[in-house]
Amino acid sequence: MKLLKKIIFPLFSVFLIYRTIELMIALIVSQPAYLSLSETFITAFLLALFITGVFAFLGFAYPTSRLLVPNYYKLKNPNKLRQVYNILGVQYFKLFLLLVFWGKEKNRKKYFDGTRSGLQNFMYQSQQSEFGHLCAFVSILLVSIVLLVFGYVVLVAFVIFINIIGNLYPILLQRHHRIRIEKLTQSRPR
Repeated sequence: MKLLKKIIFPLFSVFLIYRTIELMIALIVSQPAYLSLSETFITAFLLALFITGVFAFLGFAYPTSRLLVPNYYKLKNPNKLRQVYNILGVQYFKLFLLLVFWGKEKNRKKYFDGTRSGLQNFMYQSQQSEFGHLCAFVSILLVSIVLLVFGYVVLVAFVIFINIIGNLYPILLQRHHRIRIEKLTQSRPR
């Protein structure tokens, strides 16, 4: 099953790259005025979904978080992170995720099973998730610049809004999780 996952998930990523390129070409050869407001929002959502999916599927199959230096994942200023977390209301995003998806015990156990060794898995899953959302966040910002050049101001506004909610908030949430994990691992005897 693991071997199949290592083959199929990257193929999904390649398909999503293809769909992203196809969508970008369609946008570049047409005009922003041809899209209604609802079509603009749907296009923005699909673009963000495709790009985020590229990195998500790769992260499901491979330890992509290892592509960044371990120092990246160390929290340098946890108080500043808590402040940003609170100002942006990431706790409400977390509640939404708990209500919609993570509230189911089966889904939570994939991340943390309640054991000491589960903390290591939680840390790993947190880094995997953050890496995928970080790559998607940066990629979507780059795509937004291209779209701005072609006059898609409203589309870019929607894309950036979706990118903040769909990628920046998860990055902040994962970093916040690691503050709590580090407190637990430092306070427990080894």
